[in-house]
Amino acid sequence: MFLGGCRVNYGFSGGDVGDARTVSVELIEARAPLATPLSAQVLTETLRDLLLAQTPLKLRSEGSDVTYSGSLVGYDVQPVNIQASESAALNRLTMTVSVVYQNTLDPKKNAEFTVSRFSDYDSATDLIAVEERLAREIGKQLAQDIFDRTLGNW
Repeated sequence: MFLGGCRVNYGFSGGDVGDARTVSVELIEARAPLATPLSAQVLTETLRDLLLAQTPLKLRSEGSDVTYSGSLVGYDVQPVNIQASESAALNRLTMTVSVVYQNTLDPKKNAEFTVSRFSDYDSATDLIAVEERLAREIGKQLAQDIFDRTLGNW
């Protein structure tokens, strides 16, 4: 009898969307001097894909319950792992994005923040040759950080 009154709710949506049903992700703008439109587009698509995969939200182009917008404000390459010959064995691409999150149903959850992630690559390799791969790799990390800060309740 006692167990009949107990109930456990499990959610498989991955995020706390509240009463929201729709989401829009505006194209992330490439504002950093070295940023390429490809990197910003990859980040935008990665965030959209993550939100669709981990929430029950439906994607809309405008007028949605939850909106993401932002800018790629940092896109820097720095040498790392300096060797005895004073040359770098690796270079590090760091991408920084400024995010604006708006929840029309619960404005207390609105937020503006910046997240940054990086990936290293061989310094003998030209950035252009590995840029798309690095943008996808870093974009996945940034998208997860954005999700965690907005819907993941971190």
